[in-house]
Amino acid sequence: MSTAPSHRGQSKAAARETFSSRKLFILSAIGSAVGLGNIWRFPYVAFENGGGAFLIPYLAALLSAGIPLLFLDYAIGHKFRGSAPLAYRRMSRPAEFLGWWQVLMCFIIAIYYAVIIGWAGMYTWFSVRQSWGDDAEGFFFGTFLELGDPGVSTTYVPQVLWPLIIVWLVAIVILVGGVRKGIARANGIFMPLLVVMFVLLVVSSLFLPGAMEGLNAFFTPNWAALADPTVWAAAYGHIFFSLSIAFGIMITYSSYLKRKTDLTGSGMVVAFANSGFEILAGIGVFAALGFMAVASGSSVEDSASAGIGLAFVAFPTIISEAPLGSVLGVLFFGSLVFAGLTSLTSIVEVIISAVKDKMGWGRRTAALAVTIPLAIISILLFSTSTGLYVLDIADAFVNQFGILFGAFIATVLVAWVFRKLPILSDHLNLFGSVKMRRTWMVLVGVVGPLVLGYISIQAFNTFLSEPYEGYPAWMLNTFGWGMAAGIVILALIITMLPWSRKSLLHDDPEYVAIKAHEDTLTGSVPVAGTEQKEDRP
Repeated sequence: MSTAPSHRGQSKAAARETFSSRKLFILSAIGSAVGLGNIWRFPYVAFENGGGAFLIPYLAALLSAGIPLLFLDYAIGHKFRGSAPLAYRRMSRPAEFLGWWQVLMCFIIAIYYAVIIGWAGMYTWFSVRQSWGDDAEGFFFGTFLELGDPGVSTTYVPQVLWPLIIVWLVAIVILVGGVRKGIARANGIFMPLLVVMFVLLVVSSLFLPGAMEGLNAFFTPNWAALADPTVWAAAYGHIFFSLSIAFGIMITYSSYLKRKTDLTGSGMVVAFANSGFEILAGIGVFAALGFMAVASGSSVEDSASAGIGLAFVAFPTIISEAPLGSVLGVLFFGSLVFAGLTSLTSIVEVIISAVKDKMGWGRRTAALAVTIPLAIISILLFSTSTGLYVLDIADAFVNQFGILFGAFIATVLVAWVFRKLPILSDHLNLFGSVKMRRTWMVLVGVVGPLVLGYISIQAFNTFLSEPYEGYPAWMLNTFGWGMAAGIVILALIITMLPWSRKSLLHDDPEYVAIKAHEDTLTGSVPVAGTEQKEDRP
């Protein structure tokens, strides 16, 4: 007689959603990785840290940390087939809080990321008429954002409010549609559009007068910079942001893959496609900045900036002076919209997947239960005259003390406390075209923690030495330090809440197939029903 517990009368876990093809997974993963930071962050980081010489630490960071840690996320998500919290829990019960840490980081990022997409949407329209006139800076901060003094205001700005509502409506439609009909279909449309628009933007920029001045500034190597540890730290830090590592995104996306998937080959395609897009962005952005410098009689160094300043101040200035500037503007801001939407949907999907697993809800219920509160909080906080200040603080702190410090804790625990790298390496090698063995374990278990630990310590020292950007202490304590600490505390609290019973039953056919295949290879045949008992509360 079988010793397996009967499942009669119990609700079994439904089969997990899957991408219909590896190509759509790769498109979606690239869509997540290619975001606003590729366009407005990488060019300036490279320029500030050695120009052409920066490509050496950048490539070293990609190969020694970026790709290995990307594979780690893939292995955890695909082997344990769950949202970030469930996958970590199936790997080791105490690890569940790492998943909720990542989910809560995505919550913070999503509520402010959406408003930047809304800004870009409005500026796509503004580009047609060049609405900012002769003062792009004054228009953005004054006329458009109606920026007030630092604080939290209840004065809502209509031209920010309505685009933000539209962004959330688009995101909700995509995410309610699910993995195949929503996320995969949207990426199948948005990513080709993004590539076409951005290639046209780069080609247009290269024909601007003075473009070569910008390219010389971007690519001229400063070899002395390679002796500066902060340059190497900048390269590693950027790679973590760029590849969506330790966000829970790639764990979630890889959990939607079918059993016989080449994880390492797919990861290589995603990583190098992302890096190729960044270098292309650098070429386009600095060609345009070279034109701006020549037109204004200044240097490229004076024109170069990063982030919001580059996108919403420098580029509108370029558009006003460039031939066919309106076309250039539509291409640039349209690219920001599409890049932002593909990233936003991946960020929110991490939360939806976790809530769906924890509560045992259906797709539509979980998607609405997550996206509607997210949209409300986002609209209340970031469509006001002080939204930019809250955004700036939250972004700085969640990046440094959420993503990077969280990744440091995760790699140390997975490698040295739970000691799961050998079985994850074996899983990657099942169908992977690029074999992951001892070198991969050293890179993930030694190089990754060392680099992340160093960057985290430097960030703590910097943020403690002086108030970030001179903001009032109460704002930094609320939206900065308080938010970073609150993520960890709330992650531990959610971990203690009970799971839906059907989420813990391993009845998903792909999960069962993966486990059976690996048991056959290792000669391990567990007693029937053991796993279900282990994973039940």
